[in-house]
Amino acid sequence: MVIRNSFIYLLIAIAGITIFFTILSPSLQGNQEIPLSQLISMAIKGQLDTIEINGEKLTAMTVDGEKVISRKEKEASIVQILESSGLDPLTSKVKVSVKGSSGLSSLFSILISFLPLIIFGSILFFMLRQAQGNASQTFSFGRSKAKMFVGDSPTVSFADVAGVEEAKEDLQEVVEFLKYPDRFLSLGAKIPRGVLLIGPPGTGKTLLARAVSGEAGVPFFSISGSEFVEMFVGVGASRVRDLFDQAKRNSPCIVFVDEIDAVGRHRGAGLGGGHDEREQTLNQILVEMDGFDRNINVIVLAATNRPDILDPALLRPGRFDRRVILDNPDVKGREEILRVHAKGKPLEEDVNFEVVAKQTTGFSGADLANLVNESAILAARRKKERASFEEYAESIDRVVAGPERKSRVINKKEKEITAYHEGGHALVGFFLKNADNPYKVTIVARGMSGGHTRYLPEEDRKLWSRNQFEDMMAAAIGGRVAEEIIFKEITTGASNDLEQATNIAKTMITRYGMSNKLGPRTFGKREEMVFLGKEINEQRDYSDAIAESIDKEIAVLIDKAHKLATKVIKDHQDVLEKLAQHLMIHESIEGDELKDLLAS
Repeated sequence: MVIRNSFIYLLIAIAGITIFFTILSPSLQGNQEIPLSQLISMAIKGQLDTIEINGEKLTAMTVDGEKVISRKEKEASIVQILESSGLDPLTSKVKVSVKGSSGLSSLFSILISFLPLIIFGSILFFMLRQAQGNASQTFSFGRSKAKMFVGDSPTVSFADVAGVEEAKEDLQEVVEFLKYPDRFLSLGAKIPRGVLLIGPPGTGKTLLARAVSGEAGVPFFSISGSEFVEMFVGVGASRVRDLFDQAKRNSPCIVFVDEIDAVGRHRGAGLGGGHDEREQTLNQILVEMDGFDRNINVIVLAATNRPDILDPALLRPGRFDRRVILDNPDVKGREEILRVHAKGKPLEEDVNFEVVAKQTTGFSGADLANLVNESAILAARRKKERASFEEYAESIDRVVAGPERKSRVINKKEKEITAYHEGGHALVGFFLKNADNPYKVTIVARGMSGGHTRYLPEEDRKLWSRNQFEDMMAAAIGGRVAEEIIFKEITTGASNDLEQATNIAKTMITRYGMSNKLGPRTFGKREEMVFLGKEINEQRDYSDAIAESIDKEIAVLIDKAHKLATKVIKDHQDVLEKLAQHLMIHESIEGDELKDLLAS
């Protein structure tokens, strides 16, 4: 489009220049025209040396070498004009010559004359072409924007997906449906209409859908839920019809709708009532999924991380028959994911993916892929040929806390406070049996933090006990307690720690019923606005008296954690001194070295 507009502007400029020189060039020339009578008078007086005839144009040279231009009538002969004026051209000193115009110059003159018309005609032609292009785009407005990938040469298979073994087993049936439909149809089994992939962001929903297509070797249509919705009502429904028409023509195939919650939310929650564009699109999806013939082998895969806001009609049997749950991988799954993403990358022998997996609790598949990539980047920046465990450990810190802030200037007092603060976290976590063991302590500034303590859980947990929560709160408050005991004052460095401890205490009471005074019940309901799709407030289903009791219970739990952390630090203050002095000198300590120092 930019090139076309530039070409049109160039044509307009050429046309303007041509018209300018065509009309004004005679007036810009240095030699002015004189009347024919004056030219004849100069010839009679002997002032002219030569006269050159070129059609109607007469070009004469004076005896003094000056050039004179004049014009005659088209049919008139200059020789006859001179003879009638009493001047014999044969005896006169004036030399008369005739210069004929060539065919090429005549053609060039014609082209010059018609050049403005040609240029303006070209401009009009391009304007009409552009109008036709816009018209064709208007007619294709309701076409589907789905991208089609042919499954003959798959780039992703189940071997490229790790950490979700149960999900792969569920989807293996889908692959068999697509490969061998007759086996199931002969037994009267119905091919599933839709499969809904549910899981947090980064758990591999899109990757798993592509792996299904690669394993089945069928066409794969990929589209996002937001690509259906437009400003005009009916466009999304038209795109849904076109998408399913393409799928039926390419059967067997897979239709993958990513982030289906963009169009699949509860109906009636929008601002446009029954004529809302999103609702019309959802209605068309529901109709198309029910409209499949029994012999049409098309399966719809959809992905979302918000299954709670989807319309019930979308989830009923006959539409999305299967639900495949993907969660953040456990320690074994994380190790497998790391090995998959590290395949083909040069590594040192000291890289232990089992240790890395234990340090990355809560990481999703996308986080682990980013971790491996960050390690390769660090190794390249350090001009290494292979990535070592040092780069992987550094990458964990980068992913968790951000890049190292080497330019930050810290005075000696702040450095000392940070060392004791982080040492307090590690000390309390080490000596409380229900808390996670510290793996690394550093006072190097990263992101928004001046230092951090990273823990290494012995195993992944799905269930948490009250004792574990209480020890976690004590470890979180350990940094502030260390400041109180050593410096007899407190700083702002514990703000995030206090927020973390308060959230744990509130969750214990309001969601898990871990309060002796209030008993085993929950308090408050999280209220969500479906149209916005996010939590906006908490609905109170309890009285002001209960709210006061909740506040008192939170204070009791935090005070208990504070006393527990104080006792641990006072009992092992000499160990805290050793750890803080080591951090003041070396800035970081981790692994067995940290464990040996704390156990000394």
